[in-house]
Amino acid sequence: MVGRFSRMVVAMTIRMPRWFVGWVSRRYVAGSKLDDAVKVMHRLSKEGACFTIDVLGEEISSMEEATFFLEEYKRVVTAIIDNDFDSNLSIKPTAFGLLLDREKGMENIENLVRMAHGHDMFVRLDMEDHRVTDDTIQVMLEMHEKGLTNVGVVLQGRLFRTLDDIRNITQKLGPNADYRICKGIYLEPSEISHTDRQPIIDATNQCIDAMLDAGSYVGIASHDHPVINHTLAALEKRSMGPNSVDPRENAGPERRQKGPGYEFQMLLGVRGPLRRKLRAKGHRTRVYIPYGEKWYEYSIRRLKENPTIGTQVAKAFLMPWTNRP
Repeated sequence: MVGRFSRMVVAMTIRMPRWFVGWVSRRYVAGSKLDDAVKVMHRLSKEGACFTIDVLGEEISSMEEATFFLEEYKRVVTAIIDNDFDSNLSIKPTAFGLLLDREKGMENIENLVRMAHGHDMFVRLDMEDHRVTDDTIQVMLEMHEKGLTNVGVVLQGRLFRTLDDIRNITQKLGPNADYRICKGIYLEPSEISHTDRQPIIDATNQCIDAMLDAGSYVGIASHDHPVINHTLAALEKRSMGPNSVDPRENAGPERRQKGPGYEFQMLLGVRGPLRRKLRAKGHRTRVYIPYGEKWYEYSIRRLKENPTIGTQVAKAFLMPWTNRP
């Protein structure tokens, strides 16, 4: 019943005027400009949050667009340094031209990663749909081969292949592997992914266990209580927790602005009370801050690909005081 209501709300929202979608999305998107993201980070820094900044946009049609994203991310790096934010970068390899001109796309990515490396800043390669899973993982591996170990990847629990990907990456990088694990926003075909809620949650939890056992750094990107509760139990089982040294014998190197082997990551505007509760218990919590001119396209995509967000849209509209970001 709830799922049906949520899908109905989403179906109505995506047909509404652009200004209405903008009103809804202002909770989940910092704004269209870098200054908007800076303001949000200043506000949330007071709560002890750290950040991942994402300039919205992905698959592009020209290398001129790739140049724009490279230059914009350089501005982001400068803003992080100037404001002394505790922040990572999150980039989509396709936005840097990977599918248009692989050599130039790799050059663009390396350019940014080297700049971030010079400031001891971490770069997360966001994962798009299954067409670029292999390419995205390969980008990370090639950066590590160049000595740029300040790069990690996102893996999606819903894909059948993900446990194998974890094993393969572990063989190549060992405990230097650094992941963000999420259920996955892209609605992939049933031939290659789980499509029902419980199997997706179960598969995601298995991936979390495999990453922790490999000594990897794990960013748990979920708002789902079953995933978070499983993670808390898994951490306790391995004697891991906040305000302590990572006890795993095979743990990777300590990194600046990282937790003791793990952290929780959440989207801007989603379940702020849960994030603050985890932070109050000492867990490192990272907020994903998207901004950019493509806010409308991003908002519509998230609504279409995750119709369960409809209940949050309705709640924000009817009871805006109940769940501040």
